[in-house]
Amino acid sequence: MAGQGGSAGPAHRPAIRRPAVTAPRTAPETAPDTAPDTAMLLAAGLGTRMRPLTGAAPKPLLEVGGRTMLDRTLDKALEAGVTRAVVNTHHLAAQIERRLKARTAPEIVISHEAEILDTGGGVLNALGLLGEAPFFVLNSDTVWEDGPTPALHRLAAAWDPARMDALLLVHPTVAATGYAGDGDFFMDIEGRLQRRGEAEIAPFVFTGSQILSPALFDGMAPGAFSLNRVYDRALERERLYGIRHDGAWHHVGTPDGFARVSLLYAHIAQGEAAAPPAQADLFDAG
Repeated sequence: MAGQGGSAGPAHRPAIRRPAVTAPRTAPETAPDTAPDTAMLLAAGLGTRMRPLTGAAPKPLLEVGGRTMLDRTLDKALEAGVTRAVVNTHHLAAQIERRLKARTAPEIVISHEAEILDTGGGVLNALGLLGEAPFFVLNSDTVWEDGPTPALHRLAAAWDPARMDALLLVHPTVAATGYAGDGDFFMDIEGRLQRRGEAEIAPFVFTGSQILSPALFDGMAPGAFSLNRVYDRALERERLYGIRHDGAWHHVGTPDGFARVSLLYAHIAQGEAAAPPAQADLFDAG
């Protein structure tokens, strides 16, 4: 889902801060009261564009800086106050389940898909496990660095169920490492999102991290469908919002993109990269 506009292109080298390569604190310091305590991690994809890397291992289990992308995402969810994570599986599911058994937190629930259901169908299929409250939905195969405040904390703090059915973390299109697409969304001063439509380029690309209301799925038929259908429903209701990510975000949709991010993290490990500049605005129309 992340970066709907296209595949990776020439690398960008923004300065980013040194990431931790070990497990994070198990007790988050400042998870806001609005933080969902449940997350859905999307891990069922076939990884087609990442072949041959995904021939023997699912994409979420590829390692960046000595830690799998799946674990990196779960670590960030845990720091944001998530106590329960539903992980959907399909491609090489046994490997993912084996890796998850090695974790002690958060609690993991597997939603296995005998037939792949795409992003929206996967969430709908798992609704019974996710509960009735809003929840995070996170791609398990992305890499990002937080700004001054962790991105998932900022999502939770900005979540307003009176106005929103979906709140997406978006990143400036031109600043996304390894991303060569045309962007996904425009965003107004209040954070409302609109699709790129016929515009040549949109200023923001979706990062794959979001909060969704389960009400968005009311009446939807089971089966394979994209979360784009859910976003369209939220758009029709004027309840699709975004916040701008104020750290670094890395597009890893191809072997070349993955290699660039891996090289960047190798430079970080050698102390050759610095912290990214902070961007203070919660909502930013770009």
